[in-house]
Amino acid sequence: MPNREDAFNLLKEYNADALVTHGLAVEAAMKHFAKKYDGDEDTWAIAGLLHDLDYEKYPDEHCTKTQEIMKEHGYSEEIIRAIMSHGYEICTDIEPISDMEKTLYAVDELTGLITACALVRPSGSVMDLEVKSVKKKFKQKSFAAGASREVIQKGADMLDMELGELMGEVILSMREIAPTLGLEIKE
Repeated sequence: MPNREDAFNLLKEYNADALVTHGLAVEAAMKHFAKKYDGDEDTWAIAGLLHDLDYEKYPDEHCTKTQEIMKEHGYSEEIIRAIMSHGYEICTDIEPISDMEKTLYAVDELTGLITACALVRPSGSVMDLEVKSVKKKFKQKSFAAGASREVIQKGADMLDMELGELMGEVILSMREIAPTLGLEIKE
């Protein structure tokens, strides 16, 4: 099976900077949750990294085209199914069942919301971002309108987590790679 470097190169082949950065944020969250759920960190990370592989070039075939590309490159059915399930009731009918699938579904939109919350702070950073700030912005439907509140809440419910707890865990995961995401405190 391809390794992380192969996955990162594949992501860059199909996407520009913004979606690559988003993939890195989701990868960090997935790795964080893999530890929590005793999952395989590499498998979870690759699922997070590649979840939007096809989105930039094939938005109308989102998830479906990823499945095709990943099969060609030798990725496991476990990773492919997780990626397909993150589009549940949006562009696929594959329901997230495993912890990895539910986590990917839950953190995808949330990393985008957290990134937007960090960028509007005076520090421009996730390092001093608090859950209460994210919750406040979560309630403002016009803020980061592309981040589906319904999907985020449904993901938290799937994981049997309180929304604030999920937000806190994702913030922590993103802090681990803040410089890579451009979300470190700017002096």
